[in-house]
Amino acid sequence: ELTAHSAAEGSHFSGFENLPKATSLLYILHSLLISLGSLQVVGPTPSPQSIGEGLCFSDGRRKVDYVLVFQRRRHSSIRSHANAAPTDPADNEMRLIRQEFEANLLEAGLEIERDRELKTHGPSFTRLHAPWPVLCREAEFLKIKVPTKTVLHEEWARYSAFYKYQPIDLVRKYFGEKIGLYFAWLGVYTQLLIPASIVGIIVFFFGVATVETDIPSQEMCNESLNFTMCPLCDGVCDFWHLSTACGTARASHLFDNPATVFFAIFMSLWAVLFLEHWKRRQISLSFSWDLTGIEEDEVYTEHPRPKYENILLQKRQRKQKNKKKKKKNEVGKKRNLLMTNLSCFLFLFCSQFGLTFSAVFGVIIYRITVSALMAMSPDPETKSNVRVTVTATAVIINLVVILILDEIYGAVALWLTELEIPKTETDFEERLILKAFLLKFMNAYAPIFYVAFFKGRFAGRPGNYVYVFNDYRMEECAPGGCLIELCIQLSIIMLGKQLIQNNIFEIGIPKLKKLVRAIKDKGSAEKKSEQERPPQQWNLDYALAPFEGLTPEYMEMIIQFGFVSLFVASFPLAPLFALLNNVIEIRLDAKKFVTELRRPVAVRAKDIGIWYNILSGMGKFSVIINAFVISFTSDFIPRLVYQYMFSQTGTMHGFIDHTLSYFNVSNFKPGTAPQNSEHGDIIVCRYKDYREPPWSPDAYMFSKQYWCVLAARLAFVIVFQNLVMFLSLVVAWVIPDTPKTIMEQLKREKKLLVDVFLREEKEKFQLIQSLFSKDTTLQPGGHVLHPGQGLPIPGRYSTLPSGPKQGLAGDRGGEGPRARCRAASFSQFTRNIPSSPRNENENSRHTAV
Repeated sequence: ELTAHSAAEGSHFSGFENLPKATSLLYILHSLLISLGSLQVVGPTPSPQSIGEGLCFSDGRRKVDYVLVFQRRRHSSIRSHANAAPTDPADNEMRLIRQEFEANLLEAGLEIERDRELKTHGPSFTRLHAPWPVLCREAEFLKIKVPTKTVLHEEWARYSAFYKYQPIDLVRKYFGEKIGLYFAWLGVYTQLLIPASIVGIIVFFFGVATVETDIPSQEMCNESLNFTMCPLCDGVCDFWHLSTACGTARASHLFDNPATVFFAIFMSLWAVLFLEHWKRRQISLSFSWDLTGIEEDEVYTEHPRPKYENILLQKRQRKQKNKKKKKKNEVGKKRNLLMTNLSCFLFLFCSQFGLTFSAVFGVIIYRITVSALMAMSPDPETKSNVRVTVTATAVIINLVVILILDEIYGAVALWLTELEIPKTETDFEERLILKAFLLKFMNAYAPIFYVAFFKGRFAGRPGNYVYVFNDYRMEECAPGGCLIELCIQLSIIMLGKQLIQNNIFEIGIPKLKKLVRAIKDKGSAEKKSEQERPPQQWNLDYALAPFEGLTPEYMEMIIQFGFVSLFVASFPLAPLFALLNNVIEIRLDAKKFVTELRRPVAVRAKDIGIWYNILSGMGKFSVIINAFVISFTSDFIPRLVYQYMFSQTGTMHGFIDHTLSYFNVSNFKPGTAPQNSEHGDIIVCRYKDYREPPWSPDAYMFSKQYWCVLAARLAFVIVFQNLVMFLSLVVAWVIPDTPKTIMEQLKREKKLLVDVFLREEKEKFQLIQSLFSKDTTLQPGGHVLHPGQGLPIPGRYSTLPSGPKQGLAGDRGGEGPRARCRAASFSQFTRNIPSSPRNENENSRHTAV
């Protein structure tokens, strides 16, 4: 009696009179899910205007998902409307069944709307609406999968999911192996930043805990010692007391303490652990994603680039037109290729060093000029904040220049790569990556290298300063050393690049391009004509930004890896800031790939390519850089030398006085001495250096302490580098590249492959034996082929020598491995042999074989 109609499926009916009640309910729910497209569209219930007339409840909002209909039977007697209620027991029973069934539907969560009881006979309809939570619940029971993009958007591309693991398998399924490997690598890198951040925080708080007991800081802050320092600029700058730099000294101790050496060693080993862990993770992913079969020979089958083929065709046409000799063409081709590569190489480094050096030198001139102008200010507060103001503004200018030059260097690297005309896309990408990395590496780290290794080392001494353009005196380090300034420079550039370039630009630029494209499309005439109908999905997807490769994504993380590993001795909190940035970066990139970019074409890749070699090189280079930062930029080595060689008490008392040299103010050049000094008559002033005093026969020459400290610094660099390199090799040797579980699975697969191969060869050998045993049955003039006998050879001989006496060495009775190899190779000849007629003689059979 009951039939069902799905509004979403059109005129689809099914009978319910023969089904149990529970089965009918499950069938309805299952049909609802199928009719809605297996949850392919996730979102709110569409409006009645988009659904159409007659497909909603009477409220006009809830969609009719299913319709139940039953037939009211016409009775033989004519009754009045007052007595229209059925009195037949069968009708009462069916009414009770319908009520029970509808109650079950309501209990399951469905919503019901019935026709009014006006008709005495004919069809009566009951409309059903399945709310979204009910559909989701039943979909979970039926294990209906949600679309991959929806899962990625809900579980991956949201900032609220920062604490969740990435669904790497789904990323690989939707975007391909190459993008999946990038996000897997980024996840491993971020995961291993956690222990580095913890150790860096411990080192920083060690400096905070020991700053009150640091003797050199106490001596610098002690006003009773009254160290009168030489002026910081010529003419307008006055003498000053060392105690005024107390805050700089205390801040410098937060990053320049004995724990920094341990942290530098730890981070060098951390880089090795990171690379080893990634290799193991990469092999695991390659095995689970079936990438182990991508061999190197696939590189040689890669198709040439269209531009390469076009240029090659043009050259070939010119050669044919000019009709030159082949040898001259080959020599000219090699010469042109060599000259092109050489010119690109020279232009690369000339532009790199020239432009970067000009930017750094311009900032140096700015610092010197602003320092002199602020020193001439009558405001005492301005004079006291000269170093902080100049350092902060110079670092901001450096950051802006770095961001601008990054874009320029990217275009230059692309242009240089195009000049080389690489043959394949892989070759083109590797060359582009290498050039872009070299240019951006120098651009990002040039100001930091200047502060770490050059600032203050070529400034000269009082009375004999080094001048730029004969007017500007080279700047010096702060009394507490250049390490605190290096820390400020590193932190501002690192945080500025991550916040502005990596986060704002990544989302802002695609959205801006999308907005500009939408404005252009809105003003076109075609858009106006199509406003009557909603835009198609492909039109909306076309408005998204195109995918431009993973090179920018890798590049920003590689530069960040340099900030974390190269100068970590000066800024122990760098891993913490990198960790916080990467937690946002993962979800930011995920959101960009899912919602802001067109879906890229999936590309298979077995590893991250040349980026691993760059990471490995930076890890080794970081050992050398940290060794030089600790030995030449920080005061770690001078303190050790003083404590164990020059201190009378074996403590750090007197270290500040030991590092300051004397200068007689009468030796100032004319016009460079302070004018109208507030400190009265000063005979000698102090400056930071290891030089002989003015009353010494070798006045102002480097003292014995200077050479002792220099020797200790060089010795520390050698010992530190070799020790860390040795520990890195030990760590890399101890940790296997392939996980044990993967090795066991690979061995198991190899064993199974060998077993399958041997089984197939055995079946082939048995098949050949059975074929030839049938053909060589006892016949008049025929031969008998015994199991140990050889096989017939076509042509010269009728049969092979048989038996162990005439077999090959190592074969026993024709059953050894070489016999099996002969049988396997002979199977190639007998695979397509036509069956020989029975009435042929022996020679004709041999000819057929």
